[in-house]
Formats: sequence, structure tokens, C-alpha cells
Amino acid sequence: MSTVIQLDYDKQKPLLAPRLADAHKGDFGHVLVIGGDEGMPGAPILAADAAYFSGAGLVTVATRPQHVLAVTARRPEALVYGIEDAKQLKPLLARADVIVLGPGLGQSAWSKALFEATVKTSLPMIVDADALNLLASQPRENQHWLLTPHPGEAARLLNVSVQAIQADRLHALKQLRHRYGGNVILKGAGSLIVNTKDQIFVCNAGHPAMATAGMGDALSGVLAALVAQGLSLAEAAPLGVYAHAYAGEKAASDGRRSVLASDLGRYLQMII
Repeated sequence: MSTVIQLDYDKQKPLLAPRLADAHKGDFGHVLVIGGDEGMPGAPILAADAAYFSGAGLVTVATRPQHVLAVTARRPEALVYGIEDAKQLKPLLARADVIVLGPGLGQSAWSKALFEATVKTSLPMIVDADALNLLASQPRENQHWLLTPHPGEAARLLNVSVQAIQADRLHALKQLRHRYGGNVILKGAGSLIVNTKDQIFVCNAGHPAMATAGMGDALSGVLAALVAQGLSLAEAAPLGVYAHAYAGEKAASDGRRSVLASDLGRYLQMII
């Protein structure tokens, strides 16, 4: 039987070294967020926001050309590129330290082309949302990624029902790792994590007020920011899950019924 480690933030936080007095943005990495198909500019914005709030030095967003102004207006600190052809990703990938692939990516021909161009790289990547659905349609293994499915996405990745996933979440987590490699977070109440060191963690932080759209996009940004600052994917997964969940708890501490992904920013800045 596998030993499941309960996440302890006090043990995870020291993984991030204190910032030196002469630090500059180049010391804290470059996150590339790829997503935002037609009608979905908000998802990559939320991921970019969370990456900055979690300490990334620079964030670039690659999205549909018609979304460039929306992303720039919301997050002026981000570099934003309108991508019409997957070949345009090449210089952006060359400058990135870590990738967030999937927020609002969609499943169009444009989406599939960006997905294929990105997964061929050896950069560490956080794979979420529609990138997981595209992966489910063409399974492959990669040790350089961190998959972040919710139960519905996990069900598609394993070709089983959501009920089967929820009936034995630990077994589902292990199957995802076996089939796709890398690191895996099975999201939900009591999120489970398995990393390339074969460590398994459970997160008991969080709040039901976090059951709103965009929370997964924010988590992807948090995770990418931690990798950009020097953590491995295996190290970033438990720290990022806990920080995201704890930020949600803090945001809901005033008794509000619902917390938005965009509410997490100032709490992430204090926690990480």
C-alpha cells in the first residue's frame, strides 16, 4: 500500500529561497501561457495573473490575435502575442523557462496545431484544461510535464466514467502516472499529487467557495511560477497545490459563499 503524505506548508515553503537584495526579474523565470481560443481570453489571463502573483519574473501569453488587446488591458505587465500559425510559437518557446499549456485552448484546428508544436519541446510544462482533452484523444508519455486534471478530465484520459475516478481516486492517480508519465495532480476536494519521485501527497486545505470557473487556470499559473523560480515540477506540485488551496481559504474567511479565481491574487502574494 502506498504511503500518502499529508501536505505540510511549513515543510514545503522553504523550497523557495529568499530573494537577494540585488535580484532582478531575470532571476525569477519566464512563464509562457498558451491558450485562449475564440471566445476564451479569460482563461490565459487568469493563468498569467496567478503566475505574476506567485512570483514569476516575466509572463508571456500566446493567444488568438483578437484577444491581444483584452489580455493587455487586464494584465499590462504581460507580453502578449497574437498567434495565427503554430510556427509563430518557435521564438516564444525558445525564450521560455516553463509553459502553461491549455487554459482556454479549445479543440479547434488552431488548438491542435499549438498543442502539437508545444508538446514536442523538452521544456517543463503544466498541462491543463483542453490540452488534457487533446492529450486524451492522442495519448503519449512525457516525463517533463505536470498534468492537472479534474475528475472529468481524468475520466477522459483513462477512458472511464467520472464515477469510477471518484470511487478510487488514488488508483486513478496511479493509472494516470503509469499511462502518461511525469507528475500528476488529481484535483478536487482532497487533491492528490504523485510526482516523478513516486511520492504521493494529499491536500486537505481549500474551501467549497472555490468551486467556480477559472480556479484550475489560476492553479496552473501558480505551479508555473514556482518552476520559473527554480523548483522542479516534482517540488512545485505539492507547494503550488497547497498555496492555491490556502489562498482560497483565506479569500473565503470572511464568510463569502463564492470565491473567484481573480480573488486569489493578493493572498498568493502573501503566502508564497
